[in-house]
Amino acid sequence: MSLDHVIVEADGGSRGNPGPAAYGALVRDPATGAVIAQQGKTLGRATNNVAEYSGLIAGLELAAEYAPNASIEVRMDSKLVIEQMAGRWKIKHPDLQPLAMKAQGLAPFGTEWTWVPRAQNAAADALANMALDGVPIPLKPEAAGPGPAVAQEPSDLQKALQGWGAQAEPPTQLIFLRHGETPHTVEKRFSGSGGDDPSLSNTGRAQAAAAASYLSRIGGVDAVVTSPLQRTRETAAVVAAGLGLEPVVDDGWVECSFGDWDGYTFAEVQQKWPDALNAWLDSTSVAPPGGESFDACARRVRSARDGLLTRYPGKTVVVVTHVTPIKLMVRSVLQAPMASMFRMELKPATLTEINWYADGLASLRSFNVQPSLV
Repeated sequence: MSLDHVIVEADGGSRGNPGPAAYGALVRDPATGAVIAQQGKTLGRATNNVAEYSGLIAGLELAAEYAPNASIEVRMDSKLVIEQMAGRWKIKHPDLQPLAMKAQGLAPFGTEWTWVPRAQNAAADALANMALDGVPIPLKPEAAGPGPAVAQEPSDLQKALQGWGAQAEPPTQLIFLRHGETPHTVEKRFSGSGGDDPSLSNTGRAQAAAAASYLSRIGGVDAVVTSPLQRTRETAAVVAAGLGLEPVVDDGWVECSFGDWDGYTFAEVQQKWPDALNAWLDSTSVAPPGGESFDACARRVRSARDGLLTRYPGKTVVVVTHVTPIKLMVRSVLQAPMASMFRMELKPATLTEINWYADGLASLRSFNVQPSLV
């Protein structure tokens, strides 16, 4: 059976740092929690960080072999590896640079990098310790004979069915607010990060005020973050003023760049660039001429999201952004195919809320809510 999405869990360690070292890695089906393939090997004498990167590489190689067409979420309890692979921390140590380059080469576009608490990475840790202890590890878990069993974490679905209220720590709440209406919005024109950068219309300013009023009523907002484009900054200024906060500009939440198509309607693009448009619709790895692909945008937005989760754990943050980043976040939470973005529609100045929990799980709380109707 071909899988569309898998989870790679990896860990590594040394007894002495540096000292005798080993790694553990596995590939898991997120729908069932079943381990598809696993590996644990010794490395000789190495540091903890080298062992952790070696585990990551092994996990990505297993994913390429057993789920070659699947998107990947990597879960590790190494903050260093996750932050470096996500591009937020520099890789300064010369021993880690070639390992990181190899891992980047193995990770497909759109790979998600998720830090998890050590308790949530117990299976990979057990594989590493089994390797250090000389315990044979079968590639397929079902082939295991007598010996120490590797504990299997409940699947995401099982955790969800147990109830989100059972989570030990409060989630980080991200309330995504699409900017208010602009002239391009009314005419349904492509309006990306390299285009005209239009301001809000009078209707758009009224929509921003309605969103500010609604958010003020529900309360509890700790921060307002905004894309750097004019329409989002204007929307964020109205919202932040109503909440008594100062908006923070984050370039990661900018709209996807549509290149040469900016300012044109879909029909006009279809007439002027028919082949390029068909290629763009067929694959999210294809960018408009001079623009940015959805896959590249997804990586950027995920990095921006991870930054917010790191800076505002357990807080509520309003993120004033655009259609594409919001759709990418919804798609990621639902683990839907990238093409599902073409099936979503977001009205101007609507709210979409997603909760992220400390163990890496997330839940979609609302989608396309119009404050003026609430």
